[in-house]
Amino acid sequence: MRTHDSATAPDAIAVTGPGARTAGASGPSTPAPGSRAAASQAPGSGSRAAVAGSRAAAPRVPDSGSDSRATVSRAPALDSRRRGTLLAGLGVVAFSLTFPSTVWGLESFGPWSLVAVRSTLAALLAGVFLLAGRVPLPERRHWAGLAVVAGGVVIGFPLLTSLALQTSTTSHAAVVVGLLPLTTAAFAALRTGRRPSRTFWIAAVSGAVVVLGFTLAESGGALSTGDLYLFGALLVCAAGYTEGGRLAGLMPGWQVIGWALVLCLPLMVAASAVALSLEPVRLNAHGVIGLVWVAAGSTFFGLYVWYRGMAAIGIPKASQLQLAQPLLTLVWSVTLLGETLSPAAPVAAVAVLVCIAVTQRSKS
Repeated sequence: MRTHDSATAPDAIAVTGPGARTAGASGPSTPAPGSRAAASQAPGSGSRAAVAGSRAAAPRVPDSGSDSRATVSRAPALDSRRRGTLLAGLGVVAFSLTFPSTVWGLESFGPWSLVAVRSTLAALLAGVFLLAGRVPLPERRHWAGLAVVAGGVVIGFPLLTSLALQTSTTSHAAVVVGLLPLTTAAFAALRTGRRPSRTFWIAAVSGAVVVLGFTLAESGGALSTGDLYLFGALLVCAAGYTEGGRLAGLMPGWQVIGWALVLCLPLMVAASAVALSLEPVRLNAHGVIGLVWVAAGSTFFGLYVWYRGMAAIGIPKASQLQLAQPLLTLVWSVTLLGETLSPAAPVAAVAVLVCIAVTQRSKS
């Protein structure tokens, strides 16, 4: 029994009966008209040709399934980018309150005490969440990266900026966050090997120049000891953001900052005991509110949503959202600290928003 295209032409099945001639006979047999043998006498040219003809004659139906699948696959990616942008934006808002809250915290605590206590409180909060979620310990290969995050984001940046804010205003300290996006993008390019496009870099540098020029013009442009603290904070924070953004692609963002905080907990508990015994403490409402915000708002919540946002939209693009942070800080400085806002602020705000829009649309 031989079958030919049985899936598409079930009638094209030839059965050799007793009356059929075998190979070597004098001539071909002549099947009766309409018999199944007649239909299968020339399997290479009869049934297959008929099937091919029917297939050719049938109208071609567009394959809408692939288009719909592509649309469905693009939709989650678009939602992920939007959600990532929203989360990173919430992180920027939380960070923009850090300097005013630090100024409030310094009303009650010294700079070393403030940093040690805020890190201790944030680490305890992170530990509760990690225990409640029964989160397993990170893999050994991730601990080095977590140490970089802890050194740059949990300890280095808060300490250096707190020391700077003893002598600098919040508007002057905004120089740090004005340059931070560009520095973070540069660190990310070196760390991950990804090279943003030329348009991205032009927009990023332009935004950094606008923010830097604005903040330096507001503060007089003179370098001081506070400026050295600020530029040191810029470098360590960019390194911490970059490494944290990389780790956030391997584990949830809140776990990145959570484990970095827990890693610092023993050191910060000891530092809190020493600093509180050496620096005076003058508790008031501003000091307590400032401490609570920099611990729970900036250090835990802000970094949690920030790292999740970076994992979704990438480190360079997320870092450019921070171009708006200095201007937000100036707004909080006016409303919370009573500082006077320059008329140049709205112009700088528009220029920065344009740069952010360009970087968000450029390829990285």
